[in-house]
Amino acid sequence: MSKDVSSPGAGLHRETLAVRLAVERSQYGENSEALYLTSGYVQPSAEASARRFAGEEDGYTYGRSGNPTVTSFEQRLAAMEGAEACMATASGMAAVMLMCFSLLKAGDHVIISQSMFGSTLKLIGSEFGRFGVETSVVPQTDLAAWRAAIRPTTRLLFAETPTNPLGEVCDIQALAEMAHNANALLAVDNCFATPALQRPIALGADIVMHSGTKYLDGQGRVMAGALCASEAMVREKFLPVQKNSGMVLSPFNAWVVLKGLETLDLRMRAQSAQTLTLAQWLESHPAVGRVYYPGLPSHPQHELAMRQMGGIGGAVLSFDVKADNPEQARRRAFHVLDALRVLSLCTNLGDTKTLCTHPASTSHGKLSEAQRQAAGIGQGLIRVAVGLEHLDDIRADLDRGFSSL
Repeated sequence: MSKDVSSPGAGLHRETLAVRLAVERSQYGENSEALYLTSGYVQPSAEASARRFAGEEDGYTYGRSGNPTVTSFEQRLAAMEGAEACMATASGMAAVMLMCFSLLKAGDHVIISQSMFGSTLKLIGSEFGRFGVETSVVPQTDLAAWRAAIRPTTRLLFAETPTNPLGEVCDIQALAEMAHNANALLAVDNCFATPALQRPIALGADIVMHSGTKYLDGQGRVMAGALCASEAMVREKFLPVQKNSGMVLSPFNAWVVLKGLETLDLRMRAQSAQTLTLAQWLESHPAVGRVYYPGLPSHPQHELAMRQMGGIGGAVLSFDVKADNPEQARRRAFHVLDALRVLSLCTNLGDTKTLCTHPASTSHGKLSEAQRQAAGIGQGLIRVAVGLEHLDDIRADLDRGFSSL
C-alpha cells in the first residue's frame, strides 16, 4: 500500500505527479522507476523483522503485503486522485471485491446504479447476496430513487460515472451528501473519466475505484485495479483483507501501469477530442438512430458532465444502429462490426487502438433481457472506445459497414 503520499508531491500539478511521484531511487540512481521482481525481502535483523510483521515499523516483508514498484503506482495514483492513500489490486473487479469484503457484512445494504458494469451488478447483487448483503438497484440519474432506496442498514452507495456503455452521468456531490447524511459511504467507479478529467474525492466521494486495465495502462497490456481512499480506510479496512485474500497486483503489471500514468493526461485529452468529433459525425449519419456521449449537447446530463469532467466528455461513445425491431437491430449491429478492417472488435477499452463491441452480447450478455432493457442496452447498440488512429480512418472503417447495410 502507499506510504506518505502527501509530502513527495506537495504543491505539484497533476501532470507533474503523473511523471515524477514514486518511491525513492535505489543506490543505482535509476531515472526510470525500478521494477522489483521479488516475493520476499531480507530483513536487517530479527527485531526489525518482528516489528515489520507486527505493523509497528514500515518495511517490506512479503510480496502479498507490499512491493516497492506497487507502492510507486499506489503513491502516484493516490496523488493524482487527490486521495490520502491507494490500494492496488490484481484487476478492477478484484478492487470491487476487496471493497465489498472489507466494508460489508451480512445484513448490510448497498445501493448501486442499474447502469453499472455488468460484472459489478452480478458480483454485488448476486454473489454477495448469498452471504446476506442486500442490494437495491436504482436508475443512475434519478436522485430521488437513490434517496428513496436508503435504509437504516445502508452502508454503501456505489456509482459509475460516466457509465458503460451509455455514458450516463450522476451527480457525485449530491450522492456524497446523501450517503453521508445516512452514515453511509460513497464509492465511485472512475474508469471512464480517470483523474485526468474527474476527481470524485474532491466532490465528496469516500472511495474511488479503478480498473487500471483501461486508461491507466492505456495500451491494453495488463490487468490492474485500485481503490483510492483515506489512509485510515486503506490501512484499517482494505489492507488486512488484502493480506489474507491475496488480491494483489503483480510488480510487473504495476510497473506497466505506472509508466502508463505518465501519458494519461495527454492521451485522455487527445482521445476525447477525437471522440467528440466522431460523435458529431455519427449524430448526423442516416444509419444511426442515436448517439450516447456526454460531450454532446444532446446528452441528457451534458451540463453536469461538463461541470464534473472539466469540460471534456471522455473517450467512449455508443450509438444505436437504426432498425425496426430488436432482431433486425442485432443483425445490423453485427454487420457493422463484421465489416471493420482497421478498428478492433474487442471488449476492452482505454487502448490507443480504437475498440468496438456489442454490449448486449458481451459485457452485459450475462444480464437478463429485462435487466438490459432497464439499463438501456439494446440489441442495436455499439460501443466505440476511440483511440489515436487518424480520425478519417476511423470514420471510413465504420462507414464501410453503414454503407452496405
